[in-house]
Amino acid sequence: SSVVTGTVSDVEGNFTISRVPPGNYFVDARFIGFNDIRFEVSINRNNLNVNLGEIYLEPAAVNLDNVIVEGQRSPVTYQLDKKVIDVSQMPTVISGNAADVLENVPSVTVDIEGNVSLRGSGSFTVLIDGRPSIIDAQDLLQQIAASSIKSIEIITNPSAKYDPEGTAGIINIILKKNQNLGMSGIMNANAGLKDKFGGDFLFEYKSEKINTTFGLDYNRRFFPGDSRSEQSSTINNNTSYLNSTGSREWGRISWGLRGGLEFILGENDILGFGLRYGDRENRMNSFQNYIEWSELTPQISYINHSERQRSGDGYDLNMNYLHRFSPGGHELKGELTYEYDNSNENTLTSEFSDGLQINGIQTTESGPSTEIEGRIDYTLPLGENRKFETGVQGEAEDSDENTTLSEFDVQQGSLLLQPQFSNTTTYKTSELSLYSLYADQFGNFGIQGGVRGEYTYRTIEVTRQAQSFNIDRWDFFPSIHGSYKFSEGQQMMASYTRRIDRPGGWQLEPFDTWMDANNVRRGNPALEPEFIDSYEVGAQTFIGNAVLSGEIYYRVTHNKIDRIQSLYQDSVNVTLHSTENIGKDYSLGSELMLTLDPLEFWNVNLMGNLYNYQIEGVLYNEPFSRESFNWSSRFNNVFKISPSTTFQFNVRYNSPSVSSQGEREGFFSTDAAFKQDFFERKLSLTIQVRDIFSTAKHEFRSQGLDFYRYNYFNRESPMVMLNLRYNFNNFKQERDGERQNGDFNEGEEF
Repeated sequence: SSVVTGTVSDVEGNFTISRVPPGNYFVDARFIGFNDIRFEVSINRNNLNVNLGEIYLEPAAVNLDNVIVEGQRSPVTYQLDKKVIDVSQMPTVISGNAADVLENVPSVTVDIEGNVSLRGSGSFTVLIDGRPSIIDAQDLLQQIAASSIKSIEIITNPSAKYDPEGTAGIINIILKKNQNLGMSGIMNANAGLKDKFGGDFLFEYKSEKINTTFGLDYNRRFFPGDSRSEQSSTINNNTSYLNSTGSREWGRISWGLRGGLEFILGENDILGFGLRYGDRENRMNSFQNYIEWSELTPQISYINHSERQRSGDGYDLNMNYLHRFSPGGHELKGELTYEYDNSNENTLTSEFSDGLQINGIQTTESGPSTEIEGRIDYTLPLGENRKFETGVQGEAEDSDENTTLSEFDVQQGSLLLQPQFSNTTTYKTSELSLYSLYADQFGNFGIQGGVRGEYTYRTIEVTRQAQSFNIDRWDFFPSIHGSYKFSEGQQMMASYTRRIDRPGGWQLEPFDTWMDANNVRRGNPALEPEFIDSYEVGAQTFIGNAVLSGEIYYRVTHNKIDRIQSLYQDSVNVTLHSTENIGKDYSLGSELMLTLDPLEFWNVNLMGNLYNYQIEGVLYNEPFSRESFNWSSRFNNVFKISPSTTFQFNVRYNSPSVSSQGEREGFFSTDAAFKQDFFERKLSLTIQVRDIFSTAKHEFRSQGLDFYRYNYFNRESPMVMLNLRYNFNNFKQERDGERQNGDFNEGEEF
C-alpha cells in the first residue's frame, strides 16, 4: 500500500479529507500517547461522502517523549509500469545533479562525462514533473541539482498516454514540494576542491486556498583530466599515423529558478501556474601534444589547443487546470505550456609549432527554439476497479540554426570567415496526438490496454542551398500492461509498447559542418525514424525482510540510426561523422534487484543488469553483424550508525559494449558518503567522496575500411564534496497523492 493523502484534526478532533478518488482504502488514525487504529473504507459513485463517525483510541501502556522510529527504505521501488528512485536515500549524490543520481539505479549507465544511457540507449525522453522540455535530455540531467529532486521515475515501457518519443523510454524527474501548511523551506550549500561549489533553496507557503513555491539553484563543476589518442589512416597504400597525449578540463556552470502558484477554487477545482528559467554553460579546454608521421614522410610534432563553449538560456510558462465532477468521480485535466530556448556553441582550435601558430579553425552554431504544447486528459471511472481514459495533445515547434566557419590565415595572422561553409537551417514541426486507455481488475488480474495515434508534419529549409525536406505521416502506438497478484507482496507484471525515435538537429542537415580541425559532421535529411518494439515481464516477492525484484526484457529497433565514421575527402587526419539507417538492433536481458537488512543497522541494495546486444545491417555496402554480452551492477550499502548518523558505500561496474564500428571498454567506480544530522534533523552535514580509487575512465576504439581510432580520457579523482542542508518550519516532502495509471493496489492508505 502507499499513502494517498492525510490531514490533522482541529482542537475538537474534527477533520475533513476532500478530493479522494473512488477506491478501497485503509484509514490510519494516530495520536501521541495512544495506540494507532486502522480500518477499511470504500468510496464509489454510490458512496462518495463517507462519515467515519467517532473514532476511539486506546491509551498506550507507556508514553514516551520524542519517539523516533528509525528504518532504512530501499532507494528503488517497483510499480506496475515504472521504477521510483527516492533521492533522499542517496547521500553520496546530494551535491551532484540528476545524472549523478542515475549512476546508482537499475536500467541506467552513466559514463565519466555524465552522459546517460537507459538500457544501453542514449535516446530517451526527460520530463520534469511530467512535462517535456526542448532542452537536450543530456543537458537537462546535468543542469538539475540533486538536492532539489524528490524522486526520479524510470518508465521503460510507457503506456499510450505518454508521448512515445525515445527508444528506451522516459525519465521523469519529480521536484521537491512541501506538504505542511504555512511557510517552510529547505536550503543546501556545497563545495569541493578545484572549482566546485553550488547551492539551492526552496521556499513554500501553503494554505487552504492558495499554494506558492519559489526556488533558486546554482552549480559550478569543473573536472581536470588526462587524455591520449591514437589513429591511423591508409590512402593509396600509404599509412599515416597521428598520436597525442595531453590534458583537458571540462565542466559546466548552471543556475535556474522556478516558481508556482496554485489556487484551490473549491472541492472540485484547482488552477495552477508555473514558471521555470535556466541558464547553462558547458566548457572544454584541452592542450594536446601531437606527433604525426607516415610511411613516406618524416615525423613532425606540434601543440593543439582547443576551446569549446556551449551555452544557452531558456524558460517555460505553464498553466494547468483540474476539475473533478461530482457525483461520478470522473475528472478533466487541461494544460498549456510555452517554452523558449536559445543555445550557442563556439569552438576554437589552434595549432602551434616552435611557438608560432601554423593552423586554426573556429566554428559557431547558434539559434533559438520555441515550442507551444497543449493537452486535455479525461478520466472516467466505470466501477471500483475499472476506468477509461482518453486525451488529445497538440504541439508546434520552430527552431533556427546558424553555422559559420573561419580559418586561420598564416599570412594575415588572423581568422578569415569562409562563406561557403555558412548555413542557416529552419525547422518547423507540428504534431497532433490522440489516445485512449482502458484499465480493469478481475480478481487478482489487472490489465490496461490502449492505443495512441500521432500525426506529424515537419519541414526543413536550408537557405543557402534553397532546399526543403518534408514529412507528412500518421503513426500508431499500441500498449498493453498486465499484472497478477499471487499473494500479499508477490506479484507479476508484463507489458508491450511500441515507440519511436525521430532524428533531429544536425542529423538532418545536408551539408558539412566543421566541429574542429580534425572532425566534420554531415547530416542526412532522408533518415527514417526508428521504431521500437519493447516487451517486459517482471516479478516481485518478499522473502523475510528481503525484497527481490526481477525483469526480463526484449527490445527490437527497426531503421536503426547509427553514427558512421570515415575519412573526409581522402584527408588522413580529418574524420567525417555521418548518420545512416543501417539496419536493426536487438537487446535481450534481465534486471535483478535485491534489498535486505543483513543486520539491524545495515541495509544492502544489490542491482544487476545483464543483456545480450546484437546489431546488424549494411555498412559500406556490405552486410555486417556485431554482438556483445553486456552487464552492469550496483552494490549499495547504508549503515545506520546512530539515529542521526549514516554512512553509505557504493560500488558500480559497467562492462564493455560494442557499436556498429567499435567497442567501449568497461570501468568500475566506488563512492562513499558520511551524513550527520543536528538539531532534530533541521541541519544536516554530508561529506561525499566520488571515485575513491581513481578507476573511472572513458576508453573507445573504432575502425573502418581504411582507418583506426583509439581515444582515452579520465577525470580528477577522488573528488571530495561537502554539503550543508537546513530545513526550517519542519519542511516535509509531499507524498505522492494520486494513483498512477494502471496501479491496481486494492488497499491504499489515507
